[in-house]
Amino acid sequence: MRSFLMIVGVAAAFCAPAPALAQPTSFYGTDNPTVHLEPASSLTLDQALELALSSNHSLSSARNLAASTDGIVTQAGVIPNPELSVEVEDTDRKSTRTTTSTLSVPIELGGKRAARIAAAELTRDVARSDLRGTRADVRSETVAAFFTVLVAQEQVALAASTVDIARGALRVAAQRVAAGKVPPLEANRAQVELANTELEQSMAANSLKIARQRLSSFWGNPSPVFTQAKGDVNTLPIRPPLDDLAAALASSPRLESARLAVERSRAQIQVERSKRYPDMTLSAGVARNNELGRNQTIVGVSIPLPFFDRNQGNLYEASMLAYKSRDDYQGAKVQLTTELQQAASEFDISKDSAQKFKSVILPTANQAYDTARKGFEAGKFGFTEVLDAQRTLFQARVRYLSVLSSAYQALAQIDQILGRK
Repeated sequence: MRSFLMIVGVAAAFCAPAPALAQPTSFYGTDNPTVHLEPASSLTLDQALELALSSNHSLSSARNLAASTDGIVTQAGVIPNPELSVEVEDTDRKSTRTTTSTLSVPIELGGKRAARIAAAELTRDVARSDLRGTRADVRSETVAAFFTVLVAQEQVALAASTVDIARGALRVAAQRVAAGKVPPLEANRAQVELANTELEQSMAANSLKIARQRLSSFWGNPSPVFTQAKGDVNTLPIRPPLDDLAAALASSPRLESARLAVERSRAQIQVERSKRYPDMTLSAGVARNNELGRNQTIVGVSIPLPFFDRNQGNLYEASMLAYKSRDDYQGAKVQLTTELQQAASEFDISKDSAQKFKSVILPTANQAYDTARKGFEAGKFGFTEVLDAQRTLFQARVRYLSVLSSAYQALAQIDQILGRK
């Protein structure tokens, strides 16, 4: 009995968890962002980013996923458990009974534990890189949504201004019809044009509502509280040179994740290769023979013979997956480079167009409308010329806001590709 208790004590010592591995320490335990409240007033871009980065559910999910990989690393470093077995022979008669207690300890060979740890650490690195990519995605999408709200606000203001212009034109047309200077058809045209502008105003208001809801959804609020987005939509930043953008792409989270995936797949090959070497099991125990009245020491060793299963199938699979990861990395590099060049080109075109609208098209359209309106009031032009000039001015302003929106969307895409924080 004393020998049996000694074996149990040794087994308990083996099974006791190591202090360093008993509870994994979360890498993100001190990275919990402060939750910010949405202001019931004007909202700046910085405030929108604080709200999104502190309350976005996708980012929180990615943060928890990355933290979970610490457990993968911890588990990879755990050694196999020993095994305690007790066998009793001749249970009917105590005088001839033999009780055998054995403690078996598996010994990993072939560098299995080191290979597991290396692969697990790369899995953790990939998850952390993915977290940085998710954070960059949330940031860039929030920036894009914020400027979409700014543009939508400008469109609402433009629609209201256009309605005022249409009402003024209707008033002038009605006065000239009353004075008998133009036929009633001119007033009818002005009335139709006013109805069209009011419809455009309603559509612009609805677009603004949708844009506000999309922006606030990034911090989990389907009903926005802020009154308006505050920012200068007319000032576009300067884009860095393409060479600088290409250099920054090399350290982007998405490309870094693809590169780490290649290293992880190679590490997985080492894991599968280490499994070709069978593990050894050492055993020691005591057999109590009541018939002889003495204890007998038992020592043994066992090792599988790899005649058939040499883990060849899993090794081949890991090798092919490594080739796949390499191809995925090369494909991601080409795709991201192409997307970056396209976004930079889109920004350049939109910015040039916006500058042309500001310097040439909008001033000319405004001047043409003023000339047509004054000429109509003086009886020099018909109302058709006023309507044409009014529509031209409205379309120019809408197109100007459209190219501004395209420019900001392109900038957001550049930030998303590069993973800027």
